[in-house]
Amino acid sequence: MKSSGITRFRSTAIRSSAEAASPRQTWDPERYGRDARFVSEYGIAVVEALAPTAGERILDLGCGDGTLSALIGERGADVIGLDSSPEQVAAARARGIDAHLGDGAALAYDSEFDAVFSNAALHWMRPPRRVIAGVERALKRGGRFVGEFGGAGNIRVVTQALARALATRGLDWKALDPWYFPDAEEYRRELEEGGFRVASIALVPRPTPIPGHLSDWLEIFAAGVSGAVPSSERAAFLGEVCDAAELCDSDGRWSVDYVRLRFAAHKSAPGRGTG
Repeated sequence: MKSSGITRFRSTAIRSSAEAASPRQTWDPERYGRDARFVSEYGIAVVEALAPTAGERILDLGCGDGTLSALIGERGADVIGLDSSPEQVAAARARGIDAHLGDGAALAYDSEFDAVFSNAALHWMRPPRRVIAGVERALKRGGRFVGEFGGAGNIRVVTQALARALATRGLDWKALDPWYFPDAEEYRRELEEGGFRVASIALVPRPTPIPGHLSDWLEIFAAGVSGAVPSSERAAFLGEVCDAAELCDSDGRWSVDYVRLRFAAHKSAPGRGTG
C-alpha cells in the first residue's frame, strides 16, 4: 500500500552525547498524544508491576508527557519526571508533574528514590551501562528498577524496511540506527554487573495495532532517521518503507511488530554501578 498524507514535523527523545552525530530525534507532544497514545495505554501494565505505594519517592525515567507519572502519583507516590525533550517536559508540567529536563545516560541523583520506573524509553538511551549506573546511584539501598522497553526483535520488519530504503540512497542504517534492543540475557548481565539483583526479565512479543497509517508512526518514532534523507525525497522515502514493511491487513489497518523487554530488579548493594 502506498503511503499518503505524509507531513513533516519536529520530534525528540532521550539520547546521550555519544549520539550527537546522528540526525536529531524530537517529539511533538500534541501529535504524540493523538497518534501514539497506545504507548502509555500499554504502559499501565508496567505501572501495575511497579506497584507504587503512598509515600514512596519514584523517578519516572523518560516520562514523556507525564501520563504514566500522573497514574503513579494517583497511587500516593511522590513522582519526579525526567525527559530529554523540552516539549515533553512542558507537557508533563502542564499535567502538574514535577518534570525536569535531563539526559538518561547522565543521571545526577544520589540515593534519592525508592524506585525508578521507565516505560518505552530505555531503548533510546545509550550506552546502557551508564544509564544503569545512574539508576543504581539514584536508588536507595534495596530500591527497585522496573521498566519495559524494546527488546530483541522489536520492530524488525520496520527496521529492515528502513535499512533497504536508506541503502538505495547510499545511507548506512547501522550509522543511523537510534535504538538499543537487547535480548533478556544481555540486559540481565548489564543489570547484574551494574549492582542489581534481577527478580524477573522476559521478552514479550506484542504485535500492536496503531490508530493511523504506518507513515504517521514513522513520522513520530523514526523522525531522526528520516531526517538523514533530503527533504525533497522524504515523502518518497517513507512511502517506500511503508510498502516494504507489509504490515497492513486486508481492511487497511496497520500494526507494528513490537517485542517488549519487561523487567524488575532491586539494588543489591551500594556503590557497585560503573560510571
